[in-house]
Amino acid sequence: MMEKVRKGALMNEKLMKYIISYKKAMIPLLELESLFSEKIDYKEFAMHVQALVEDGLLEPVHRHGTNHKTLPLFNTYRIIRRKLKKTLNDAIQQMSLQVHPKIKLNAYFALNETEWIKDLPYIMRIDKYLKENGLPQSETYSPERSLQLMWDEKWIDEKGGRKLLERMEIWELCRICNAPDPLMISVNPLQIHKERHRHLIVENKTTYYLLTEILKETCFTSLIYGSGWKIVSNISMAAQQMGLLDKEHEFYYFGDIDLEGISIWYSLYERYEVGLALPFYRALLQKNNFTGKETHYRNEEALAMFSQLFSTLEQEKLKALFDQMGYYPQEALNRLELQDIWRNFHGNCF
Repeated sequence: MMEKVRKGALMNEKLMKYIISYKKAMIPLLELESLFSEKIDYKEFAMHVQALVEDGLLEPVHRHGTNHKTLPLFNTYRIIRRKLKKTLNDAIQQMSLQVHPKIKLNAYFALNETEWIKDLPYIMRIDKYLKENGLPQSETYSPERSLQLMWDEKWIDEKGGRKLLERMEIWELCRICNAPDPLMISVNPLQIHKERHRHLIVENKTTYYLLTEILKETCFTSLIYGSGWKIVSNISMAAQQMGLLDKEHEFYYFGDIDLEGISIWYSLYERYEVGLALPFYRALLQKNNFTGKETHYRNEEALAMFSQLFSTLEQEKLKALFDQMGYYPQEALNRLELQDIWRNFHGNCF
């Protein structure tokens, strides 16, 4: 019984969404039927269409005739926009009473139906997050907040997320940093005179301090502390802070082998073509992994790009690792291991 009710509600929602977004004044019955590619109960479908007629949202076009079935439906219906608008306003008002009190939906009364339909899934996702976690208590950068809200680090900056948060009047409450913080950088004076420069970004502070000790023994110009997601916003400051704006730069990243660390690297890769410091990752894969972090978002695109940089055997190990919710923290490599790897990380030294 419950399954039947659920399917009925989904059918009604699908019909309403399509009618609201439909651009023409009249809609053929065949278009409504084509919304449901799976086999549907015609009787139930007819009852839903008839309910839309009774509610004044659809009006039969009599001159186009009916389909001549036991429960006949007209071949064409006229969409009654004024009634749709009232129905939409009622829906917005009802939703306003249900969502987190800080979410404001007043802007939608002045917008068209398509905007409401498009934004509604995001509104509900944000509402769920705020009810479960409350308002953010500390500032962070947009990729991290975006990942928290939508499990998509690009949503705020690249997919219209900021506009939606402003429309809901919660942009300021989300405590998203605008100006990037200065980078924590250690500079190698033996390399600073060159025309081309290599830089290593490490995710965690402990690793940063251990590697700083031997920076002069490497062919890298700098060591940069990434501080999690912050690096995605402030990596653009690197050349400026070092006074090397007119030089060529090549960046490598070393983070935890976990879903979040890989997502951070992938964001850097997409924006700035930051490479992986593979010798460190390969050394981690020789260690015993840890388990946990089940709540991290799994970015399949990031995982695919990350994995393809490793050998077939390493790819199999990575797949098994993430299927079992495993991870490797940078700290699994001790001081001597980290320093030895970096001393011998020559690669394409300039």
